Amino acid sequence: MNNFEEYCTQFVQSVGNKEGAVSPAITSSASFAYGDPETAEGIFNASVKKPLYSRMGNPTTAKLESVMAQMDGGIGAVATSSGMGAITLATMSLLSSGDEIISVGGLFGGTYSLFNETLTRFGITTHFLDVDDLDGIKTKINENTKIIFCESVGNPNMKLPEIKKIADIANSAGVVLIVDNTITPMSIKPLELGADIAVYSTTKIISGNSSALGGCAVFRAINDGDDKFKTARYKDLHKFIDKMGKMALIPNAKKRALRDFGMSASAHASYQTLLGLETLALRMDRVVKSVEIVASALDTAGLKINHPSLKSSDQNAKYKELFKNGCGTLLTIDMCTKEKAYEFLNKTKLATLTANIGDSRTLALHMASTIYSDFNQEQREFLGITDGLIRISIGLENPQDIIDDFIKAAL
Repeated sequence: MNNFEEYCTQFVQSVGNKEGAVSPAITSSASFAYGDPETAEGIFNASVKKPLYSRMGNPTTAKLESVMAQMDGGIGAVATSSGMGAITLATMSLLSSGDEIISVGGLFGGTYSLFNETLTRFGITTHFLDVDDLDGIKTKINENTKIIFCESVGNPNMKLPEIKKIADIANSAGVVLIVDNTITPMSIKPLELGADIAVYSTTKIISGNSSALGGCAVFRAINDGDDKFKTARYKDLHKFIDKMGKMALIPNAKKRALRDFGMSASAHASYQTLLGLETLALRMDRVVKSVEIVASALDTAGLKINHPSLKSSDQNAKYKELFKNGCGTLLTIDMCTKEKAYEFLNKTKLATLTANIGDSRTLALHMASTIYSDFNQEQREFLGITDGLIRISIGLENPQDIIDDFIKAAL
């Protein structure tokens, strides 16, 4: 049984109910009544497991968190209002002024801006390294390093990190590894590879149809014996470990980020995301096959395609060894100039032009004039953003229809 087939059973059995309403209930309430002061006290000190306030989570969102944690083999998860909310929650629940991040490989523009601009205003420094610079990671780690961060697939440069090797470095140094697994749910299992936290924009392929904005951070359990979180580097977490043991990363994230920053998921978005999860395995299986077919055909037709499945890609060896279940929905086309990119986008009949990825329909966007429009040339070069770069997210359409449309648009 392959990975996707396993999840076909898991998701539909976990999302639906065996008694009463089959579809998950939407608990559309901002607040919850406690009944008596004793119960209220218990809810606030976590001895009573009942909803506290929807900013801290509600029953619909709790169900989504349960399924997401199960998907990644985590001890628990915290759903958020967006993917950037999940990244902010995961990082800011661990960081203080003076701390440092090591960011490895390709990086989504929003994440780069968070690290390079916003966090610097709070005294947090980020070092940006190439995906293969493993020696650089070791060199940059110091007593202030709290987080090593990478994307499972560079968005949009399509570079592939060796997550297990990066995790070995992080664990040897006693530093947290966070992996943005948005593009590769199920294909890659960050926690099994040694990461501590996996983050997602569930807006993308997990929901799958542009109907629900959301994010999620999945956390591993704190080990009973030695654990990096028990060291002086993460002393702010110790009070949660003393009280909550292996679950400590969950209340830490909720108390040090969700409560105070308020990136809370809505019940309606959580419900829509749960519905998307039911068919995620089927959609992912189709898309990762379609991406390879489309990339190969367009490459053969002479377009400048970047996808690790192509033999011409410098990432091909890693793709074949480490990404046997594909690397998500993305490929890029470099039309060399902005003018030619615009001409292509104006001629395509099939692609929807939008900043989203992982949708049921094929999406396209010129990178330099949109997401990376306020980045300087040096930043664009580091992130792989050229003047004519178009990011494509392959959808559920017949791959031959996509191929035919794109070739006509490129003529």
